[in-house]
Amino acid sequence: MIKERPTQDQINKMLWNACDTFRGAFDSSEYKNYILVFMFVKYLSDVWKDHYNEYKKQYGDNEELINRKLNRERFVLPKNCTFDYIYDHRNDADIGEQIDKILYKIEEQNFEKLDGVFRNISFNSEKLGQTKDRNRRLLNLIKDFAKPELDFRPSLWEGKQDVLGEAYMYLLEKFASGAGKKGGEFFTPKEVSQLLARLVAPKEGARILDPTAGSASLLVQVAEQVTDSDGNPSRDFAVYGQESNGDTWALSKMNCFIHGMDAARIEWCDTINNPKLIEGNSLMKFDIVVANPPFSLDKWGHENAEADRHRRFLRGVPPKSKGDYAFILHMIETTLPTGRVGVIVPHGVLFRGGAEGKIRQRLIEENLLEAVVGLPSNLFFGTGIPAAILIFNKARTRTPSGVERNILFIDASKDYQDGKKQNVLREKDIEKVVSTYKAFETKDKYSYVATFEEVKDNDFNLNIPRYVDTFEEEEPVDIEATKKEIASLETQLAKVREEMEGYLKELNF
Repeated sequence: MIKERPTQDQINKMLWNACDTFRGAFDSSEYKNYILVFMFVKYLSDVWKDHYNEYKKQYGDNEELINRKLNRERFVLPKNCTFDYIYDHRNDADIGEQIDKILYKIEEQNFEKLDGVFRNISFNSEKLGQTKDRNRRLLNLIKDFAKPELDFRPSLWEGKQDVLGEAYMYLLEKFASGAGKKGGEFFTPKEVSQLLARLVAPKEGARILDPTAGSASLLVQVAEQVTDSDGNPSRDFAVYGQESNGDTWALSKMNCFIHGMDAARIEWCDTINNPKLIEGNSLMKFDIVVANPPFSLDKWGHENAEADRHRRFLRGVPPKSKGDYAFILHMIETTLPTGRVGVIVPHGVLFRGGAEGKIRQRLIEENLLEAVVGLPSNLFFGTGIPAAILIFNKARTRTPSGVERNILFIDASKDYQDGKKQNVLREKDIEKVVSTYKAFETKDKYSYVATFEEVKDNDFNLNIPRYVDTFEEEEPVDIEATKKEIASLETQLAKVREEMEGYLKELNF
């Protein structure tokens, strides 16, 4: 037992150091699953142990009553399926196989919640090396998680219940940073997620969807922005997602559980070609729909779009080599008449012509588009290109004339902090965008409220520089002062050369 609980930064560092077990053995895009699954099992075990101890205090040696109470917990762990059991058998020659059996039993016991979550991972796999190397790596991993600082029992963290959720997000971000282009496939940078969450501003009772959920980092951030009528945080919401990659889908499920969102419904499916969030024969509808879809996805399902049974492409079929508008159209069709959409897109979505230009025109003519926010470059993992956020507001269609048809353009591309690998949005940058959006106002060199007629005159091109003038005039150059400065520098240079020649003569050069 340790006297003082470690800080969030210390927890994060210890968990990241646990990855040393696998570094060099295989790629982080693969070993991240082992670390995060093991962390999840440790979390389940510590919660189970904590509750067992609480019931033990209440009911003494009445194990039958204790077990009845435990069987009503969020997650039920079968006998010998805890981290403590794994630790006690850490030196067994078949420890990898034992861990796999434990995962299977936990999944089977909690079938409704965990069905399929562990199906794509094996701690007995040769990915971890041959038997001797594999056992050594697993022993190191078990020892790392056995450290008292990584005891996740809730009773030890009163007032800091989000410590594990923060740690899980930290690891996801670190893995995404090291995975290059692949990192962007499962994680949206925290600050970008926070900005988008504050722009869509979900309210109490909201049903929230991310149709390209990844590891659910964006979905969790949006859910945590839900507030009641007084502006206080609220847990009255429902979260939904769809994710096509099986490994990433498993990470999203665990992420939601660790953040206490047990009722989250995340489907493993192809959002465009086989959406599974269905009510009756129709797509489910949501109050808030957010996404960071894959940029300009090729082979997204163009060949099936015209026959789409959900009629998502009546405004037009996007080009087969660029699926951006396929996701946008899906999001709009899954939004309630009073709902809001927030989507991250590459800048090409704002101005490309052809089929995309026609779809964009239809969306604007229907008064769905409310705001366009230009972001700085190099914010996202695996790509340095700048992106934009589009906000669609279905409630605007109820007021088809007047100022309600205006579109707000924000150029936030210059507001960021330089990073070693990536640029980062600061709190003041996020607040500036959000306050401007809420005020819906023109600010010199930063934002512009365009009328429908202006956008129409621009052929429905949404390229931000067409609306926000960010040109900065150069300061006039004082020619005479510049000449004097050059003359002074030349005099100094001649003096230095003269001194250098003197030194060289003294040294016989």
